[in-house]
Amino acid sequence: MNVTDLQQKFIEKYGESGADIRVFHAPGRVNLIGEHIDYNGGYVLPAALEFGTTLLIRERTDNKLHLASTNMAYEGTLDTGSIGQEKTGEWTDYAVGVMVGLQGKGVQVTRGYDFLYHGEIPNGAGLSSSASLEVLTGYAVQSMEGISAIDTVELALLSQKAENEFVGVNCGIMDQFAVANGAKDHAILLMCDTLEYEKVPFRTGAYKLIIGNTNKRRGLVDSAYNERRSQCEQALAVLKEQLPALKYLAQLKPEQFDTLQDQIKDEKVRQRAQHVVEENARVLASVEALRNNDLEAFGQLMNASHESLRDLYEVSCSELDVMVEEARRIQGTLGARMTGAGFGGCTVSLVHENDADRFVSEVGAAYEARTGLKGDFYVCGVGEGVNELKEAK
Repeated sequence: MNVTDLQQKFIEKYGESGADIRVFHAPGRVNLIGEHIDYNGGYVLPAALEFGTTLLIRERTDNKLHLASTNMAYEGTLDTGSIGQEKTGEWTDYAVGVMVGLQGKGVQVTRGYDFLYHGEIPNGAGLSSSASLEVLTGYAVQSMEGISAIDTVELALLSQKAENEFVGVNCGIMDQFAVANGAKDHAILLMCDTLEYEKVPFRTGAYKLIIGNTNKRRGLVDSAYNERRSQCEQALAVLKEQLPALKYLAQLKPEQFDTLQDQIKDEKVRQRAQHVVEENARVLASVEALRNNDLEAFGQLMNASHESLRDLYEVSCSELDVMVEEARRIQGTLGARMTGAGFGGCTVSLVHENDADRFVSEVGAAYEARTGLKGDFYVCGVGEGVNELKEAK
């Protein structure tokens, strides 16, 4: 739905007014490579997507806040004096939690607003629909309240805190950080613990990202996450006996791990540690490949990442594996891997634009034939972080 159509929907819902309707956009995000290493002191390489969430917002003459979405039936109404006094369990909690956080930072919501959100990110696919909504709300409210120089790193932290503390979802920082700080044709090399980051050119040229949503419900993520984290801690404890200064598994280089791995007697624990060490090395190698504009090397690293997540870390599933296998059959595919926590969710592939239509039709048909599930596919490039769409008045 384009901005003109959204403006018409906004007016149909809220009526005409003398105040301007302002339009803001925040992207979804995909992690290109670097999975399950953020909590092990490793780097991740996310990128903002070209599609995401759009917000139309307009001042009111009273202190009422009206929150509506083109995607969700539920609508929220509250006033500026009661922000955060109650949670509804609905999608609006993500927006309200950010406003609570803003007030905690001294940014008061001084007047009422009408909000209309339109999301293009499928909920539950692992493409950060909640982070997109949070960062978007924080950016738009600050802009409406007259703050011109918005610190997007602080905005990411505030949005994460809102999700952790107000909504009650224990997410990391990567999603909000990529949504807030993304840049067109760039990925972000991010160390999640320190927020040390660098924007890395991602010149895909004639290649597109294709996100494939398996539509497999992810039922094992929480228990598997806790188990993998515990196994990594066990591996670290063993290795610290040899290297007392070691703080994180990802600090090890693969050749160091090779000399020490026999100290880890439990095979599964050893495999988890091997994935962490090698995946972090793959992230750094992928950054070098991108700096050299070597997309073929980048694609090979994506493939190796998937195989490690499947065989060593064991967080893939048959549906993800099928989608990756079928993606790699397409001639124009340089690389394909699962992305996100695993056990369902999405794949990401780097595919020549001339083969994108064939990819969607053939991978989609083969995936449905082999799994009985219908996948969804999104062909896109790397987009901007949160911003105001100035041309939309």
